[in-house]
Amino acid sequence: MHGGAATGWLLMVLCAVSGAYCLLRTRTGAPQERRTARSEALMGFGMAAMAVPAAVLSPPGWAWAVYAVLFGAAALRALRPALRGGHHLHHLVGSLAMVYMAVAMAPAVTGSGGGGHAGHGAAGAGGIPVLTGVLLVYYAFYVLGSAGRLLPGAGATPAGGAGAVGRGPGGFGGGTDRRPELTTACRLTMGIGMFAMLLTL
Repeated sequence: MHGGAATGWLLMVLCAVSGAYCLLRTRTGAPQERRTARSEALMGFGMAAMAVPAAVLSPPGWAWAVYAVLFGAAALRALRPALRGGHHLHHLVGSLAMVYMAVAMAPAVTGSGGGGHAGHGAAGAGGIPVLTGVLLVYYAFYVLGSAGRLLPGAGATPAGGAGAVGRGPGGFGGGTDRRPELTTACRLTMGIGMFAMLLTL
């Protein structure tokens, strides 16, 4: 990233920790909750891999294709549930954004494949400015919304009402997560990470 190796390492650690927490969530909950947690774990670990500073670990030239295929498959898997809205739509956007960044870091696009994209791309990787801008706006609003839900009182449950719990973490219909604040914090972290990675395009 433009901020140097320290920024890349910080982003990598935050995304990896978020992915690990999501992986732990796959062990409990309803089938839909576990599926959501698996999708978020994949996103977290994928972002962590992309964020490794290139000066430390230079990826092979075909790494972008692996990312593109992996997250392209994740996008296809999220497409049908996304039609129902909720957090699945966010998973679809996130998977497509990862495909977009993977293609932008391809050697044919970047020119050399070296440099300092969030770890693995070129610092001036390029991409389509309008699309990058739209994704940046989306993630800016997502981050602000997630941060707002972590404020004291933002997720207060009405007296005797289990309805707020049923909405799940972040109000995305995630079910009955016992630690919704941690889930929302992980989603916030990954949203910030995605925003930071898009800034390098």
